[in-house]
Amino acid sequence: MLTSIIAFLIMIGVLITIHEFGHFLFARLFGVKVEVFSIGFGPPIVRWKGKETEYQIALIPLGGYVKMYGEDSMTEPVQGKVDEKTFNDPRSFHSKPRWQKIMIAFAGPLFNILLAIFLFSAVYMMGIKQPAYLDEPVVVGYVQHDSYAEKAGLKPFDRIVAVGEHPVKNWKEFTMQIGMKAGKKVNLKVIRNGKELIIPVEVPENISKESIGISPLLPPVVDKVLKDSPAEKAGLQPGDTILAINGKPIKTWFEIVDFLSSNKKVDKLALTIKRGNKIFTLVVKPKKDERLNRYVLGITPVIKTETIKYPFFQAVVKGLEKSWELTVAIGEVIKGLITGEVSIKTLGGPIAIAQFSGQALETGISAFLLTVAFISLQLGYLNLLPIPVLDGGLIAILLIESVIGRPLPEKAKEYLAYIGFALIGTLMIFVIFNDILRALS
Repeated sequence: MLTSIIAFLIMIGVLITIHEFGHFLFARLFGVKVEVFSIGFGPPIVRWKGKETEYQIALIPLGGYVKMYGEDSMTEPVQGKVDEKTFNDPRSFHSKPRWQKIMIAFAGPLFNILLAIFLFSAVYMMGIKQPAYLDEPVVVGYVQHDSYAEKAGLKPFDRIVAVGEHPVKNWKEFTMQIGMKAGKKVNLKVIRNGKELIIPVEVPENISKESIGISPLLPPVVDKVLKDSPAEKAGLQPGDTILAINGKPIKTWFEIVDFLSSNKKVDKLALTIKRGNKIFTLVVKPKKDERLNRYVLGITPVIKTETIKYPFFQAVVKGLEKSWELTVAIGEVIKGLITGEVSIKTLGGPIAIAQFSGQALETGISAFLLTVAFISLQLGYLNLLPIPVLDGGLIAILLIESVIGRPLPEKAKEYLAYIGFALIGTLMIFVIFNDILRALS
């Protein structure tokens, strides 16, 4: 819990600071006076005065703002709001041409996107470990009992080649596509014994905690032998391959798990072992684990990992490629939310982000930086949506005014702002409610 809070505050602090710094930098670049630079909303916790800007960290860390001189009205002087002197002051936001105002509004999201590219590139230079199977074809190694996959009819050694209309070449693409179908039923295109099948599968709503119930192929090779375990007493060693149990051939690690999970009383097991060029039999007496409610041997499987690491220029290219890959994925999610193909229940709010960032921080600095990069990319694109009160909404209004050649009426902009606040407020309430339901479940 504490780790999640710390990780969330670090992440949100960095993302907001970078976003607002984009607005601040471009405002200063175009000669606009910045009155307040705030990280967070509400009452200030810390405040200090610069040469002409007041900097502050406020109580509610769910956003921030840059207050520019003379921005009370978006375009034209309005009696009682912005006087002629303020409007014509060269340091006023309103004295600037529309293209400069658009650039100032665009700078915040732009800096979030640039931060994502920078962090992805940095992680590729540092190096990150990932399971090797992520880049392998989606061949089912295990189907969990009583899972969504088993109920749908998926079987070991099925090869999944498409999720809905989207082809998938590896487990990484499959994971991304199945995640976008949370709470929906989706058709999986499967190759079984050379024949193509379409298998409809229900996808759980909380896909981050409850999977559809399949795992990749894992060879029956021993990675670790736990101390004082039945396996150690029998003489098993790391690197041993289990070829058979009681004469029954074994092809994957999960067949061992299934055998031990049958809950039948097991006194002794005859394991056919391959060690180097030798094949021999070891007799093991499994132990009943009351917590897991199954027999155990005290061994773990080999899960091959690969370290992804590149020199500077290649890392930058990979960072750009990863940013583009996720940009396309974010676009598909937004499209799916509009068409109903993606459930709105998949959206997460501050609680989900805190949990996710906390888990990433516990995993390691590379995983945490990847998480910050991904959230930064999402924040950048979210702010570019043409919704009033977001940067994209201001850009849209300025573009409309450029096309029609005159400012929109103040009342129209006021009503648009109300609509924007209502949309964003409703969305925030919904995602926080979603987060609470996930936490309770």
